Amino acid sequence: MQTELIKKLKSQFDTMAHSISDDKIEFWFARELQEPLGYARWENFMTAIRRAMESCETTGYEPGNHFRGVTKMVRLGSGAEREIEDFMLTRYACYLIAQNGDPRKEAIAFAQSYFAIQTRKQELIEDRMRLQTRLDARERLKGV
Repeated sequence: MQTELIKKLKSQFDTMAHSISDDKIEFWFARELQEPLGYARWENFMTAIRRAMESCETTGYEPGNHFRGVTKMVRLGSGAEREIEDFMLTRYACYLIAQNGDPRKEAIAFAQSYFAIQTRKQELIEDRMRLQTRLDARERLKGV
């Protein structure tokens, strides 16, 4: 994969991330990921999403915690609006979608790596936070 394409895709995925500020939860909208992942049609992308949801459930996780169904209003060419379905996806959900996508697509191959790395980074951050909490508790106990 070309270096320029890698930089472009990484930048795209980074800028598509949203967060809920109160909980500091990071998520992506499926409709925004569809095209960068190489899917021209929502119906085809839904196949990868459904497989990812099954994978999530099979591993013992509740799909609803990672694939939050939402509806959005979109403006049509005529100026009218209509509802469309979408999903708010956790990093784990994005990872599963990439793993269940067509690996012959360069964007899917990149996304598999990108979300695996991002998931691992988050795990390391959470491990460090747990360790710091334990160290803080130990220091408080020493003072007693």
